[in-house]
Amino acid sequence: MPLIHLTTVIHAPLPRVFDLSRSITLHKRSMEHLQEEAIRGRTSGLIEFNETVTWRAKHLSKMRELTTRITAMQKPHYFCDEMEKGDFTFMKHEHHFREIENGTIVIDIMEFGTPYGRMGRWFEKLYLRRYMKRLLQLRNNIIKEYAESEKWRVILD
Repeated sequence: MPLIHLTTVIHAPLPRVFDLSRSITLHKRSMEHLQEEAIRGRTSGLIEFNETVTWRAKHLSKMRELTTRITAMQKPHYFCDEMEKGDFTFMKHEHHFREIENGTIVIDIMEFGTPYGRMGRWFEKLYLRRYMKRLLQLRNNIIKEYAESEKWRVILD
């Protein structure tokens, strides 16, 4: 079972970073290259505790759907989304936020599993873990870009 641990420093206030991280609109912008769109549940604005969103995106040359639910939230320090329906056997993504003197530290912890037994575990090791980590890094870079500039106003105002 792959585990991804990613730490990102963002030079912006914690509440802004927390809200940008929950923004459906900003998530869509960060994943435009995958033709990602929110198609059910919360499809715009800021996702809240116990809400779901179903994403449709092109991964590995195929359109796929993933439904997640926000299963925990402690504003503005933590939230967790978990897969309800999708191609993984399970997926859990914890988002932790810590205020520092010059901004916010964002810590992502993501665990997931794939079906198909040994073949699935082989695929996780050779490709999928790196692929998922790159997606998280890209998403965090977009959050950082918006949070550290005036672009955040377009999303949160």
